[in-house]
Amino acid sequence: MITGTLVRLRALSSDDLEHHLRWRNDPEVVHWATGGDPLFGPVTRDAVEMAFEGMLRLDPRQSAVLTVEDLTDGRPIGMVDYRDVDSFATRATLGVTIGEPTHWGRGHGSEALSLLVGHLFRTMRLHRLELDTWSGNDRARRTFGKLGFQEEGRRRSDMLVAGEWQDRVLFGLLHAEWLRR
Repeated sequence: MITGTLVRLRALSSDDLEHHLRWRNDPEVVHWATGGDPLFGPVTRDAVEMAFEGMLRLDPRQSAVLTVEDLTDGRPIGMVDYRDVDSFATRATLGVTIGEPTHWGRGHGSEALSLLVGHLFRTMRLHRLELDTWSGNDRARRTFGKLGFQEEGRRRSDMLVAGEWQDRVLFGLLHAEWLRR
């Protein structure tokens, strides 16, 4: 487990399935997590169960999904993940979703992402971490910037969000930049 002041990151367990099913079928969560990507949700129980089978068997040297728990009551409130680990280039792609809207804007997502970043830089000796969001997700863009991620580019009109084309905003963080924070 990786513990901060607001949240704890722990290994995904089969008990988390119900939370993921609820989050991925909440239109507001789907909108902010992925810009409404239909591959994220809504989803059936069978689809989440199949995905969970794979997620529970992930090799943590390559990728993992971790549950974010609120420290006040131990309740799962979201997830963080890393994937696309390239051991030659020493980089990985990250993601964060706080699935409980009552915890949005209160620092839980920022701390969860910060804990994951610190963990990956310490334990996997990565040189860089990457993530992205859509241009209309101001909360995510502010969070990424606050943690030291730099906007590195945009893929113009790359995501269809609520019927409007949005840019995909690409962010990166180097290990040296993290250490200077």
